[in-house]
Amino acid sequence: MRFRLRFLGKALLVIVGIAVFGWMVMTLWNWVVPALFVGARAIDFAHALGLLILSRILFGGFRGHGGWRGGRQWRRWEQMTPEEREKFQKGMRCGRGRGKPQEDAV
Repeated sequence: MRFRLRFLGKALLVIVGIAVFGWMVMTLWNWVVPALFVGARAIDFAHALGLLILSRILFGGFRGHGGWRGGRQWRRWEQMTPEEREKFQKGMRCGRGRGKPQEDAV
């Protein structure tokens, strides 16, 4: 019984969250875009939800991974010594992702 209540509570929270984000997108769009662009028109709630989904697909994806994937790279960076960090940065500046700078050709 508790599982059902907890599941329904989470589902309700997700639905309310989506509705709030959709309302925020609609309000911001209707406030900003028609004022900036002459031919732009106001959108309704359904179009705002569509815009929210489209932006999520284009920019965020649905996998839940964002940024540095849970801090794995950040932890690796924190464990590096200052010399290793400098070597890595030099390698990145030279266009190589492995942290090893290219040898200077003489």
